[in-house]
Amino acid sequence: HLDQVKGEIRFEDVEFRYDDKGAPILDAIDVTVPAGGSLAVVGPTGSGKSTLSYLVPRLYDVTGGRVTLDGVDVRDLDFDTLARAVGVVSQETYLFHASVAENLRFAKPDATEEELHTAARAAQIHDHIAALPDGYDTVVGERGHRFSGGEKQRLAIARTILRDPPVLVLDEATSALDTRTEHAVQEAIDALSANRTTITIAHRLSTIRGADQIVVLDAGRAVERGTHEELLDQGGRYAALVHRDAQLEPTR
Repeated sequence: HLDQVKGEIRFEDVEFRYDDKGAPILDAIDVTVPAGGSLAVVGPTGSGKSTLSYLVPRLYDVTGGRVTLDGVDVRDLDFDTLARAVGVVSQETYLFHASVAENLRFAKPDATEEELHTAARAAQIHDHIAALPDGYDTVVGERGHRFSGGEKQRLAIARTILRDPPVLVLDEATSALDTRTEHAVQEAIDALSANRTTITIAHRLSTIRGADQIVVLDAGRAVERGTHEELLDQGGRYAALVHRDAQLEPTR
């Protein structure tokens, strides 16, 4: 049990495999993210990026080595402590068939109306909710209001802001959004990330230049690490990815 979570995350010689026969999905990963620091993980599809992020909230457990939060093996923490300590924002946002307010209060049952509005503003979704005929009492889904992917994501971000976890895992989920929505979601994520330990699984490189540390995974191993500038100077995998992105990126 951790009373006051500072938010230091360590991956210590981490291995993960689905079964004994296959090759490891992750192998010999050693990374420390200081409390309040930011780590971005990049690499091709299937390199183990998402798997790495799932080990922190224990959606998966390591099969070798360990992941620690403030020096404590996450497997020794109860799920309640872990759920309070680690917030996950991913492409898979689930909303309940209930009002917007109830969806947000799921993260903090005693949240005041003011707190709901503040979180929704930070997540760039308050104005949209306020403009609905029933405002925060609008029912989500089934026979209620159908929110778009970008709106759902911002509601999920507002929910995470309310929960206020010291550690944030972002499986960067802006891929399916148009540019304007993406910009709003990115601003919401920036607001959420301030002063927290952040681990971002990056699908697009433009969003992670400012990370304290970038790790490049390939076939489950960390093949490069450093800041954006250091990795560009090395002229290796990361530099090649940035170069490729620059050619694919539509001018904005």
